[in-house]
Amino acid sequence: MLKIILPMTMLLPVALLSPAKSMWTNTTAHGLLIALISLHWLTPSYYPLKTLTLWAGTDQISTPLLVLSSWFLPLMIMASQGHLQHEPPMRKRMFISTLITIQPFIILAFSATELMLFYISFEATLIPTLILITRWGNQPERLSAGIYLLFYTLISSLPLLVSILYLHSKTGTLQLPMLKLIHPDTPTSWTSLLSGLALLTAFMVKAPLYGLHLWLPKAHVEAPIAGSMLLAALLLKLGGYGIMRVTLLMGPLSSYLCYPFLTLALWGALMTSSICLRQTDLKSLIAYSSVSHMGLVIAASMIQTQWSFSGAMILMISHGLTSSLLFCLANTNYERTHSRILILTRGLQPLLPLMSLWWLLANLTNMALPPTTNMMAELTIMTALFNWSSPTIILTGIATLLTASYTLYMLLSTQRGTLPAHITTAPNSNTREHLLMTLHIIPMLALILKPELISGTPL
Repeated sequence: MLKIILPMTMLLPVALLSPAKSMWTNTTAHGLLIALISLHWLTPSYYPLKTLTLWAGTDQISTPLLVLSSWFLPLMIMASQGHLQHEPPMRKRMFISTLITIQPFIILAFSATELMLFYISFEATLIPTLILITRWGNQPERLSAGIYLLFYTLISSLPLLVSILYLHSKTGTLQLPMLKLIHPDTPTSWTSLLSGLALLTAFMVKAPLYGLHLWLPKAHVEAPIAGSMLLAALLLKLGGYGIMRVTLLMGPLSSYLCYPFLTLALWGALMTSSICLRQTDLKSLIAYSSVSHMGLVIAASMIQTQWSFSGAMILMISHGLTSSLLFCLANTNYERTHSRILILTRGLQPLLPLMSLWWLLANLTNMALPPTTNMMAELTIMTALFNWSSPTIILTGIATLLTASYTLYMLLSTQRGTLPAHITTAPNSNTREHLLMTLHIIPMLALILKPELISGTPL
């Protein structure tokens, strides 16, 4: 554990002390090295918990997410170079150090085996995100977006703290391996129902469940590109991961808790997909699409079968890569046209022909084309949900249809059609952007060949 966390923290002096000329190179190279080292977590083993210490350990659920979070740090640094090029060097250093500060907290949150440590790191990721959005966002609305993010997360996470303390007073321990050995109570009393609700609500806001999702489009639209990538790829996964961890602890969920969350998640997948069809703002469209994908993850992790957990795991990883890639593409458009409105940025294929290849690949994975892991995940989740209750196939089927339609709408409106009159020239796409897209696509294509790495089932 420490051989990843210590180099991550040592990235801070690298960013602060590097000469201005080689700062980007040093931080990116160092980040990629850490990402390569973190791949050793994926080695198969027969033990449920690997590298177990008193405070951290990795198992089948957390390993893929840990590798994903290490992989994204250099990508975020690479993506941010474009919009920071006119800033003074000190501000660039502050930006990179904000990105680096959030990384150990995310890694601790994914690997903590002690619930209190998990809670602290889960909340600590909020502060650097808030700084990213309210300091480096583009419009003045970023302040209201930051307030939305802060208050949604804080209001929902106080009950989580109370219920963790209640759990500790009841069982006497907060160690996850110990809690698994304690017999679950029969969930009849109101206290267990309410503590279950309190445990779940914080993660439902983070993952966003439909109805608690209003902070997400705002935060995504106002955040700089690194903030969007961080939110889409890692912070939403904290919510899904928390739901999977906590539902395993709580034993059998009472149906009072299960049904409202399930109906909201599935109905929300349908609703947000149809909201996507009416979006005028590109980043907002991608943000709503992540709400609909995470709705499937919530629904799957609420029914708690082996199949649904595996599907939710695969969908979280593949959605992290896909939506982050889409945000990067939207950002390359934004840096050239300085507009996120779909009507003003259409017909860009003749200007940036190679970028339209990345657009095509990203959109095909987003709408779950057959060989991709997105497709395996959605099929697994739909099978598990159908097995649990057959009418869910109506909701998931319509949601899939709508997903395909808004994805194609996004592809056609950005790439096809006549070029608007006000776009006369656009700078060429450069190697850095193509490398960034390639580093998103390579894991996606590689995971098609070996999806059991991220399926959350013991290898």
